[in-house]
Amino acid sequence: MNDEWQTPHDLMRFFKDYDDPAVPGRTDGLTREWGDPTYCNPPYSNPLPWVQKAILESNKGKRVIMLLKHDSSTEWWRLLHEHGAYFLPIIGRLSFMESGHHADFPSVLVLL
Repeated sequence: MNDEWQTPHDLMRFFKDYDDPAVPGRTDGLTREWGDPTYCNPPYSNPLPWVQKAILESNKGKRVIMLLKHDSSTEWWRLLHEHGAYFLPIIGRLSFMESGHHADFPSVLVLL
């Protein structure tokens, strides 16, 4: 799975002034403090550490929104659910900015 898909422009315009710790090519997103608010589109192949970090930042009172694969069968989904996250499913498949390719899976915005 390719992890370098950027958020679609139509969606990103809502989060343009948010901190984005998962920008491709940046490696400090898991070790630095996140801003408030934060928008995070983590690597889909391994979102668990990003979800764990988002929960930690949320526990500090920060507002975090994540774009994730819609997959309720995962450990990271369970953690988000237990934390009281809100799940906003995206109807249809996302089309990513750079490539014009559509995702092979449904996506969800998660609010912490």
